[in-house]
Amino acid sequence: MSSTARTAGLAALLLTLLFAPAASAAGAIVPFIADDYPQALAQARARHLPIFLEAWAPWCHSCRSMQAYVYTDARLAPYADRFVWLAIDTEKPGNAATIAKYPVGAWPSMYVIDPLSETVTFRWTGSATIEQLVTFLDEAGAQKASATAAGAANAAREKLAEADRLNGAASWAAAADAYALAISLAPAQWEALPRAADAYLFALLKADRTADCARVARELLPRLAGSPSSASVAAAGLDCAVGLPAGAPGRSAAIAELERAARAALADPRLGLAADDRSGLYISLIGARDDAQDAAGKRQLAGEWIALLESAARQAPTAQARAVFDSHRLSAYLEIGEPQRALAMLEASERDFPGDYNPPARLAVAYRALKDYPRALAASDRALALAYGPRRLGILRTRAKIQDEAGDRAAARATLESTLVEARALPPGQVSERTLTAIRGELAALGAPPAAP
Repeated sequence: MSSTARTAGLAALLLTLLFAPAASAAGAIVPFIADDYPQALAQARARHLPIFLEAWAPWCHSCRSMQAYVYTDARLAPYADRFVWLAIDTEKPGNAATIAKYPVGAWPSMYVIDPLSETVTFRWTGSATIEQLVTFLDEAGAQKASATAAGAANAAREKLAEADRLNGAASWAAAADAYALAISLAPAQWEALPRAADAYLFALLKADRTADCARVARELLPRLAGSPSSASVAAAGLDCAVGLPAGAPGRSAAIAELERAARAALADPRLGLAADDRSGLYISLIGARDDAQDAAGKRQLAGEWIALLESAARQAPTAQARAVFDSHRLSAYLEIGEPQRALAMLEASERDFPGDYNPPARLAVAYRALKDYPRALAASDRALALAYGPRRLGILRTRAKIQDEAGDRAAARATLESTLVEARALPPGQVSERTLTAIRGELAALGAPPAAP
């Protein structure tokens, strides 16, 4: 499921909640190098192999889903020696230079990198099933083989490669235009279309072209029928349609069509969607019902969403796999006003992963919703003792809200002031001006401190 867009109704909630257990690709079938781009580059040049770079973050539930369910799949074994495998935790300050070189707009992002030019030749945005990842790797391998043979790739593939390079450089508008041209040049049955479609919608979203995003999703869906990408394209398109201004021409028709497509994807077992992908579809559908002010429809979807997540957690083969669903389960329980249902699962995850900041960070959110502010602050203390990188900012911002709601505005103001100091100290590329503006806005909303007596 692409991490491109989520509905306006849940966006703020998910910003706070999308924490997932920190882990590298432990148990992976392929030999990942962790957080060492220079080592991976040296190996790739010595072995004449491309680099496969997975950009992930400890809070990213889709990243964790892939680590638990995809990179551990035996079907990856034949690819172990075809790439140099690199996992980069984007939260670590030591990886800031790598992230500046290969900007990440959504998590996870996967890149295939030419080690000689250090340019992105292929990119996948968002999570992938094992089938999608294998297809992606085959496509990258075929491109490498064709590059060494006589003759150029066809026009569509050449333009797709250009679009991937622009995407890798965060040139979103130019990348979107290049993806559009690649798709227009492609034959009706094009094996690269699912990947190109997901990347095209992501680039449109990043370029703030939401109307184009909704339109393109509707145009591409018939060509993607029967593929897992039909689900991600329906969800992304629906999010974009809901994000259009009220009264925009064609908005209602677009939402209705894309809702039908998202529901059809949920109901189609042939797509082989992961539980994480199905959960993302529910988030988009709930956002659409929220936009329609359909409280009954929202509650019905939330009940189905919870049933899906609880079933997936029960069937998870390991504690690590079970915890993949913690963030969305908490989101779902908050959606129906029952945050107390999250406490036992989060306490279990905190016991299972004592070195991980995410379970106590989520507990702070749950206790805040229950207005149990002492326990919320205690959980926040435990999370902050373990957290690192940009995600600390989110935990601190939540802590300030807890303090303010508990009646201690001075403590809330002090927390946000320290948050701003931490944010400014982060390496370039690890904090955006948008985040700094948001923190300053939250601080301003608390008002000036009282005058000294």
